[in-house]
Amino acid sequence: MAKVRTVYLCRECGAEHAKWVGRCRDCGEWNTLEETVQEPRASGSFGFGRQARAGTLVASNNLPLKIGDIEANAYERIPLPMEEFTRVLGGGVVPGSLVLVGGDPGIGKSTLLSQVSGMLAEALGPVLYLSGEESVYQVKMRAERLGMADKDLYLLSETNLDIAIEHINTLRPKAVIIDSIQTVYLQDLSSSAGSISQVRECAARLMQLAKGENLPIFLVGHVTKEGAIAGPRVLEHIVDTVLYLEGDRFNTFRLLRAQKNRFGSTNEVGVFEMVEGGMVEVPNPSEAFLADYQAGATGSAVAVTMEGTRPILVEMQSLVTQSAFSQPRRTANGVDMNRLHLLLAVLGKRVGLQLFNQDVFVNVVGGLRISEPAADLAIAAAITSSYREKSIPRDLALVGEIGLGGELRPVSQLDKRLNEAAKLGFTRCVVPKSGRRPLQAEGIEVIAVRSLVEALHLTLKES
Repeated sequence: MAKVRTVYLCRECGAEHAKWVGRCRDCGEWNTLEETVQEPRASGSFGFGRQARAGTLVASNNLPLKIGDIEANAYERIPLPMEEFTRVLGGGVVPGSLVLVGGDPGIGKSTLLSQVSGMLAEALGPVLYLSGEESVYQVKMRAERLGMADKDLYLLSETNLDIAIEHINTLRPKAVIIDSIQTVYLQDLSSSAGSISQVRECAARLMQLAKGENLPIFLVGHVTKEGAIAGPRVLEHIVDTVLYLEGDRFNTFRLLRAQKNRFGSTNEVGVFEMVEGGMVEVPNPSEAFLADYQAGATGSAVAVTMEGTRPILVEMQSLVTQSAFSQPRRTANGVDMNRLHLLLAVLGKRVGLQLFNQDVFVNVVGGLRISEPAADLAIAAAITSSYREKSIPRDLALVGEIGLGGELRPVSQLDKRLNEAAKLGFTRCVVPKSGRRPLQAEGIEVIAVRSLVEALHLTLKES
């Protein structure tokens, strides 16, 4: 009989250590090792109850196949009526894919996947929704609220993954939703549900099930206080797609981003609004984010950003005020703090703004998080507007990346940005000047400038 041994696993990267150390040797994180009892697996076992003979393959489809002989028709994407969700996935649900959806507690992960399960049940047939946190009655109440009680949807409240897989093999559903991966466990492992070994092995078992049965499986993942998905980092390596549902619990807007996607782009974002009837798509995010935009207010500018292939106009707000402390405060909501420090340094060195004794607050309206450098000019203009008490014209949009020398650098897909700004009623847009042919957009005046100083001079007006 094989001996049971104790190992220490890193909850960040899943690296195995023979003894406890303060710092993981693989990822370098501190205090991430957890003690785990590792039991040997029975020889010849191959998941889902399939038994493999020693020295032989389980099935003939494991043999090498010539690429021209492989039929790929079975892997055509499954489109859903929820276009925002479909866009983030890359065009639809891929059969045999394993998708992990993470987000803060109460952000709407279960609501979103409940709606997706109803759509899949209507389009494909039977879908199994497995909940390890709620009873079937609680899930039914949510389904009725979302208007999907009569769908071809099966509910199961179970935490034992072996029993759940038996039900999957019996029911033969077209898709499976597991809420959540941290609540299910394998009986072969002695560790508790949610531990590193349980999460890793359960995800690996479900991955084999998804690939072997050509079955799309969605997993709900809890997040830590830092915002990362709980469990070992290897969990994100196992799955095909990692989606994050972002947003403020006290704000109605929710943003769905792809952190990893083997079947599409990771630059797309889906915008939803949380209402009583569930997640509602926002077909025009720019109009929603600018709904409360006030003309004539200082410290406010409109940036034209790109989220994947979609241009989005967002309002950048800033408040600059005399600091009461020896060390002035810098607060960024929706903007990278290091980027804010860089822009403040450029404004101080190249423009001459005396911000060393000023508290600076920057906020992106609507809960959107902007990481694109093309929003630099709007952020700098909002800060300057608040500091000098001069407003920015309502019909003016801004786009441009700021260099350390105070120059404006070109951005990508400028024609799409200009067309989107023109649709929303903006008549002028300040853009970086480049050596390419002059841009022309219907219904909007393009103002091309080379430096930040020139852009701020043209942008600000006397209030």
